This record gives sequence, structure tokens and C-alpha cells, in this order.
Amino acid sequence: MDLNQVTLPSTDVVRSAAFYRTLGFTQIVSSLPSYARFECSIGGATFSLHQVASVPENSGVVVYFECVDLDATCQQLKDRGVIFDTPPTDQSWLWREAHLRDPDGNVICLYRAGDARRNPPWRLPHRGSDGAI
Repeated sequence: MDLNQVTLPSTDVVRSAAFYRTLGFTQIVSSLPSYARFECSIGGATFSLHQVASVPENSGVVVYFECVDLDATCQQLKDRGVIFDTPPTDQSWLWREAHLRDPDGNVICLYRAGDARRNPPWRLPHRGSDGAI
């Protein structure tokens, strides 16, 4: 299996679609005011927004988008008026992360992990389909 699509709730898809275009994502589907879909510039992943009456607070869900140059990306976004909850910060798990929220309060993490995303020093050994190492 391959994760390639995430859908986020939005009380105002038109407003949120404008926000994600500001972040630099390409909108590929527009069924406003109830739905919009975007593609990431690297890889084949897409994500969408769908109209809801209310967005749950503090759902614990965080959407991660990896950036080749996190600091430059964050500065460009700040120059466009995007507000960050936390600036780019090195984390103990070998990632550099910055956090922000979309207009509906969905938490977004822009990060740079490189090889550490899939191959951290603490990665479990590869197991076969029978569970053997």
C-alpha cells in the first residue's frame, strides 16, 4: 500500500483553498464551495479539502509536508503573510520542523528530515512477511 491522499475538513473551502495555494500547492480540482484537491510539487501525493459544518478542535492530527530547504521556504511564506506557531527548530529525532495552522485550525508541520525520515538510527530491523528478521 502507498499513502497518497489525505482529506482535511474545512468550514470555508474557498478560504482554505486560497491558503494552500499561498503555501505553493497546485490546485487540481475545484468543486467549490464544497471541495478542492491539491497536488504536492514533489512525489505523487495529493490532499483535499471538504466542506464540514465544524472542524473538531485538537484532533491530534498533524499533516506533514517535507521541504528541501525548510528555512528558505518558511521565510518565503512569512514574507507572504503566513503566520507560524513555531519557527524552524531542530528536533531530537533528527528532523527540523516548523508548525502552523490552516484557517480552520488544522495543524501543519513543514519539516526537513532527509534520510532520517525512513532510516533513523533507531529503525527496527527489516522483517519478512513471516515476521523473521
